[in-house]
Amino acid sequence: MLVDRATSRRRFLQFLAGSPFLAGNLPARAEAPAAGVRLPDPIMWAPLKMENLIKSPKEAINVFDFEPVCRVNVPPAHFGYMASGIDDEVTLRANREGFAKFQLRPRRLVDVSKVDMSTEILGVKYDSPIIIAPVGGQQSFHQDGEVAVAKAARAGNHLQILSTATNTGVEEVTAARGAPLWYQLYATNKWEVAKAMVARAEKSGCLAVAVTIDRSGGRNQETLFRLVPTDSRDCNACHERGSLATNLKRRAMYQGLDISGLSHTQSSNMTWDFLKRLRDTTKMKIVLKGVLAHEDAVLAADAGMDAIIVSNHGGRSEDSGRSTIDALPEIVEAVRGRMPILIDSGFRRGTDIVKALALGANAVCIGRPYIWGLGAFGQPGVERVLELLRVELFAAMQQVGAPTVKHLVPAMVRRA
Repeated sequence: MLVDRATSRRRFLQFLAGSPFLAGNLPARAEAPAAGVRLPDPIMWAPLKMENLIKSPKEAINVFDFEPVCRVNVPPAHFGYMASGIDDEVTLRANREGFAKFQLRPRRLVDVSKVDMSTEILGVKYDSPIIIAPVGGQQSFHQDGEVAVAKAARAGNHLQILSTATNTGVEEVTAARGAPLWYQLYATNKWEVAKAMVARAEKSGCLAVAVTIDRSGGRNQETLFRLVPTDSRDCNACHERGSLATNLKRRAMYQGLDISGLSHTQSSNMTWDFLKRLRDTTKMKIVLKGVLAHEDAVLAADAGMDAIIVSNHGGRSEDSGRSTIDALPEIVEAVRGRMPILIDSGFRRGTDIVKALALGANAVCIGRPYIWGLGAFGQPGVERVLELLRVELFAAMQQVGAPTVKHLVPAMVRRA
């Protein structure tokens, strides 16, 4: 009897869930990465032996080697914040499983002795199309936080997008990067807050503001909520729940702002009118982060947006079950070259990146993997994660016969 992949995987996970070996017989350091019976990002891509953790970034064979080390080093609540999807985490899994739906078509007898991975994004040339996605509160994973990531980005000449929820101010991160950043905006429902943040980012030299448009409501982050009670620290020391102002006291970009009247940082009232108002306020490029439907991509192009990021927030904002790599082809077709298309969510391999670029994306944003590296080893960990992705991307481009990024075309990919 034939059993499809999803059924086989489900049965295997059921077996693991009932296994006394995983339930309680692992030593402390080996048990920690598993976080109970939940295995890392999903099991088919996880390190094969989690008890054999790498001791230095140089030992890493792929980016997944950093995740269990991060799990050991980082407090449970902080790890849960990073690792969590929402609800059944269908979208979180779909982001990885979606890549298996696309096959690369290797081409031979092409001179790929030299591969140029450089790419231009909104008029600026970078050494590779690998972008550092915004992730909030990076000091939750390592004391050097966003500064360590900026220095790693500088070493590999990667574009870095800084989160609104950064622990460190945009000025200091820009100085550490040594080049202009992009600033990711959680606009909230108060125009004055968004305006002040955008003005500060522009003053610091940011080239673009990436407006997140998918955080319009609440979310049930089950993995986070299950790990929080296992954290023995007094979380109120950093996260006071008495008010939004006290809860955001370690978020640098909110300091000095009047957030009275706000109970959260979501943008539930955002419409296209907000973007018109933003266009009149800043000279920075405006990028929309969170586009998943071709209709919205067309509206963005019609409205004169400078770029979009095809994103489901890494499975952290909604649980539609739709991966970004699945959404990409229809969006590329709808946009018809009128603006650059970036993409994030679930990218872990050089082959993942090649598939997206061949399907029409101009660049790919990486999130959780560099946080694994940060939590595991600080700046050297981030540098190694980015290096591994560049090495894999280089090799994947050689295999499909693409000596430059511009040579990656849709014909190099087919649906499985």
